[in-house]
Amino acid sequence: MPEMDIAALTQFLIAQPLLALAILAIFLCVFGGMLRQSLPAVGGLFRGIGNLGLVAALLLTVAQAARLTTGADIAFPQIGLPKQTVEGSETRVPMAPDGHFWINARLNGVEGRFLVDTGATITALSPAMAQAAGVDPMPVRQGVAMKTANGTVVAELALIDELRFGNVVARDLDAVIAPGMGDANVLGMNLLSRLASWRVEGRTLILVPNNPQSESEI
Repeated sequence: MPEMDIAALTQFLIAQPLLALAILAIFLCVFGGMLRQSLPAVGGLFRGIGNLGLVAALLLTVAQAARLTTGADIAFPQIGLPKQTVEGSETRVPMAPDGHFWINARLNGVEGRFLVDTGATITALSPAMAQAAGVDPMPVRQGVAMKTANGTVVAELALIDELRFGNVVARDLDAVIAPGMGDANVLGMNLLSRLASWRVEGRTLILVPNNPQSESEI
């Protein structure tokens, strides 16, 4: 295999830690099976480690799937999820193993995780996140129907004082507080449209604000 292909494969596996764990576990199981004839103890040890690796990969995969389908953040959010970085005037967000772009942000100073969803017209907050950050529904309550994994729910309009991540700061940002989303928070197109530009290159989301701010420490 050419050196370039090996490097590309290595980068792909680094970006897919659960897949890498499963492949390594399978290799250990096979290698242990080959050693069972000549070195039963050593072969059994390798197979045991490989089996544990396969069980761990399966459990983590199930946990990730449960979070995505129910909105419950039970999937150990820091495992295998790369963190955004600031390079020059850009905030760069690597794709997570689940195939989505996740951003660590501060909402009115309160830290939270947000899924970037270009199909969402408006930024959406879970009730728990809104309460923690002091984001209240607008005085004139107007319901907005939203489709979630749990069916259609009525969300309430709200206004975010400040949302900060990387070198991006958005103030007075329209949002909805959406029950039925579990602990999920979503960054919608109303935030992305405020940027000077945004694009996806390979497995990286690149956000360029009009006025880059000091990097947010999260």
